[in-house]
Amino acid sequence: MGLFNRKSASASASVSTAVAGGTAVESGSSLSHLTGDYVIDSTHSEIGFSLKYAKVTTMRGRFTEYDGRLRLDGSTPSASTAEVVIKVASIDTALAGRDEHLLNGDFFAVEEFPEMTYRSTSAERVDEDTFRMNGDLTIKGVSRPVALELTLNGEVVDPMGNVRVGFDGSATISRSDWGLTYNAALEGGGVLISDKVKLTFDISAIREA
Repeated sequence: MGLFNRKSASASASVSTAVAGGTAVESGSSLSHLTGDYVIDSTHSEIGFSLKYAKVTTMRGRFTEYDGRLRLDGSTPSASTAEVVIKVASIDTALAGRDEHLLNGDFFAVEEFPEMTYRSTSAERVDEDTFRMNGDLTIKGVSRPVALELTLNGEVVDPMGNVRVGFDGSATISRSDWGLTYNAALEGGGVLISDKVKLTFDISAIREA
């Protein structure tokens, strides 16, 4: 998976990332030092989405409450796993009325289905800089496979002494595959909301002691 994305040793003897007040953790071709269990720090992460609205603009939103755990295997990245549980009611599109509509039966039916989940099933290396995590995304009781493209941003020891890894990624899905089919016709043709939705992840995770 992209948590273990690194240039080859011939390209660079070591790669490091620093944050304000933190200490960079150097890493070369070996990533075995990253092996361990991690929890996602939701205060320094974002799980978002975007889609076309009225054909000409992009609507963006995010979920603000979620729990996530990672098991990283630096020696065998394909053995890494991930699980994320998202509270659907935490959806935020910066418009209260729209958020309320998204939570009702036209979309997420939050009273019946308060959570959506992603659980990995496998991980694979695509090329030198890209990894793919395969897993099942469950929304409204429907589970379908989704592949996430992920890239490691780096790892640091933060001012509190926590070892952190940071990565980002994305996936594009069809919301209708999960029964999210509500729409409205536009004058002149087309529909109000696109079926394609881009999911984005900007994640900071802390290694457990």
